[in-house]
Amino acid sequence: MYDYDLLVVGSANADLVIGVERRPGPGETVLGTDLTVHPGGKGANQAVAAARLGARTALLARVGDDAHGRLLLDSQRAAGVDTVGVVVGGAPTGVALITVDPSGDNSIVVSPGANGRLTPGDVRAAAGLFQASRVVSTQLEIPLETVVEVVRHLAPDSRFVLNPSPPRPLPPELLAACDPLIVNEHEAKVILGDARAGERPEDWARVLLAKGPRSVVVTLGAEGALVASAEGVARVPSVKVAAVDTTGAGDAFTAALAYRLGAGASLAEAAAYASRVGASAVTKRGAQESFPTAAEVEAL
Repeated sequence: MYDYDLLVVGSANADLVIGVERRPGPGETVLGTDLTVHPGGKGANQAVAAARLGARTALLARVGDDAHGRLLLDSQRAAGVDTVGVVVGGAPTGVALITVDPSGDNSIVVSPGANGRLTPGDVRAAAGLFQASRVVSTQLEIPLETVVEVVRHLAPDSRFVLNPSPPRPLPPELLAACDPLIVNEHEAKVILGDARAGERPEDWARVLLAKGPRSVVVTLGAEGALVASAEGVARVPSVKVAAVDTTGAGDAFTAALAYRLGAGASLAEAAAYASRVGASAVTKRGAQESFPTAAEVEAL
């Protein structure tokens, strides 16, 4: 029996958000709204999103011994996430500078801070967490060698989910462990590189699958998602909503999908549920504040 439905290994950032009428061009200054500070980071976001849905969730991350770090720990605990794996100190807490335009689209610059100090040694020190977790999910806002170390500590029958964001070429050992590899259009193109075949997401998914993952999910925003495995390729429709702020929606999708896979859902079923969770998240401002409960997803 696993202690956790999901272990998230990843980043924890303070999100510093400013609303703008339009994003500035080179050398241009624009005025924005008052600055707001929110708990964020892809790892912390995924952990909160899963816990809100009812998953027994743990987070392995590193934050600074500072006000932003305390904000992040408080938000995890308030959502019901087990923070036993969060290491404190070694560098300032990571920060994301986010501008959001009136359509809800965002631009983000990240200062990794303590996230860049989450080491393979930290993974080895938390080996017990991996053995206690049904599904392990991670991203690339922490060092790549740390993510590779994660796959070396998975329990024999646990499942590994990777969202390679920000994207970069991935070593074969990492690709082979992914079940699934979850990418958006931009991430798919970076990982495919010169191997990109055609303009259709179905084509990207097939080429990505040939690189070694056991399964692939391509998220398509308002168009839903696409799932690919040895059984074939299928589209998963989205839920039509009025988007207010897309910040964190991809993290909510990934967390929901990982949780449902661990509960026994098929890849297509998990992706359909995750699409509903992501759609709910874009109807509210912020990242973690926008993540729905299971009841809110059912009501969508």
